[in-house]
Amino acid sequence: VQLVESGGGLVQPGGSLTLSCTAFGLTFSDYGMSWYRQAPGERPELVAGISRLGGTTNYADSVKDRFTISRDNAKATVYLQMNNLRPEDTALYSCKAAQVGRPVYYGRGTQVTVSS
Repeated sequence: VQLVESGGGLVQPGGSLTLSCTAFGLTFSDYGMSWYRQAPGERPELVAGISRLGGTTNYADSVKDRFTISRDNAKATVYLQMNNLRPEDTALYSCKAAQVGRPVYYGRGTQVTVSS
């Protein structure tokens, strides 16, 4: 099983990025997916989550109304649309696949840096 993130980079404050996480080797629609982030010296933070079929989403208060999580089960991919980015959004963003009774999988992450 492998989760591969992409789409990170350097963006100015107020800018936008869309992250992608593609899963290989698992039945994607069997898993709830989520995005985490970790800044240097900080604990990992749950950013957003989405249910197996996409009907339920949840967000950290710090990103509500700015970030949108979505998924395409046909492409085995989960997305994180990030708008109005702030310097405090700078972190390594990783995706996670989880389902009760099954192993949990993490990607290696993609770096997002928000700076002028």
